[in-house]
Amino acid sequence: MTDKQQMKYGRLIPVMLCFFAMGFVDLVGIASNYVKADLNLTDSEANIFPSLVFFWFLIFSVPTGILMNRIGRKRTVLLSLVVTAISLLLPLFGDGYGLMLASFSLLGIGNALMQTSLNPLLSNVISGKRLASSLTFGQFVKAIASFLAPYIAMWGATQTIPTFGLGWRVLFPVYMIVAVIAILWLSSTPIEEEKPDRASGFTACLRLLGHPFILLCFIGIICHVGIDVGTNTTAPKLLMERVGLTLEEAGFATSLYFIFRTAGCLLGTFILQHISSRRFFAISVIFMLIAMAGLLVSEAHYVIYVCIALIGFGNSNIFPIIFAQALTALPDKKNEVSGLMIMGLFGGTVFPLLMGVASDAVGQSGAVAVMTVGVIYLILYTFKLKNNQ
Repeated sequence: MTDKQQMKYGRLIPVMLCFFAMGFVDLVGIASNYVKADLNLTDSEANIFPSLVFFWFLIFSVPTGILMNRIGRKRTVLLSLVVTAISLLLPLFGDGYGLMLASFSLLGIGNALMQTSLNPLLSNVISGKRLASSLTFGQFVKAIASFLAPYIAMWGATQTIPTFGLGWRVLFPVYMIVAVIAILWLSSTPIEEEKPDRASGFTACLRLLGHPFILLCFIGIICHVGIDVGTNTTAPKLLMERVGLTLEEAGFATSLYFIFRTAGCLLGTFILQHISSRRFFAISVIFMLIAMAGLLVSEAHYVIYVCIALIGFGNSNIFPIIFAQALTALPDKKNEVSGLMIMGLFGGTVFPLLMGVASDAVGQSGAVAVMTVGVIYLILYTFKLKNNQ
């Protein structure tokens, strides 16, 4: 390995650890189910937690794009890690409703800062044709943290590891330690960034939505994260409702989703180097459509598991493909485009709220129907993707 390659990988590893920290936000799915059980909440009340986490993407994403133009991408990522570490510290002091709302709010704010700044920071380490596959690999690393969360929570809840009275909340200090390591490692890693031509404003960023393709990408991100958070939250409830499993037993469904999402990200890293992203995108969306149809009509537990796995695999590469397309469409405005795309993660607020209302009305099939609308949009987006490839 040459000195240049060693330098590149020396910068890539701490960035990928930050992608792992980015996955902490997905603990909200399993955590909201435990909080629901602890506090005896309804679906609508429990779904406020994931909705609250992703609400902050609407508020902070575009300002973070502007902030990056002023302090740089690396410093913005470090700030996001500090906020994330604080959010993971709060549940050590209890599991009251207000305290958990504060924790999830800070987790959402930190993740909004991180997702907006970390993806373009990666483009300073990896560029050109390898960017899409590198973003996919980052999602693979992120997904590892996502699928580990239910297992750590389950171990804590069943007292199979020492939890010091925290129970399932042992998940938070474990991830907080990783966040602190990421802060120390990234802060000591030199990364050269290109300087923006000029500082941008909030209105100028939003004006980019006037580009038809950027708007389509923005809505695509909304649907992707809505399906992601929706499946993360609804999968255990679906098994409890139709099969009669306990929360601890049904929690495996969330892990199954993230296992296949992780596998999809890993495979996508290599597949995207051999076939076009638009073809792979189409295949992924077809998998999700088949899965949604299965969840709507079947009550067999093995069919539900297969469908959850298909959604995990299908949804694994949607985000990096859309994100890379958006960055490529306006390469001179990466920070602003990144802010807009991450603002689309606000779909993680919209979808759970709608799904909570629908499931309270007609059961978990109503929640699946809401996610199916998002899949249908992605099918239509696929044709536009071909025209803008």
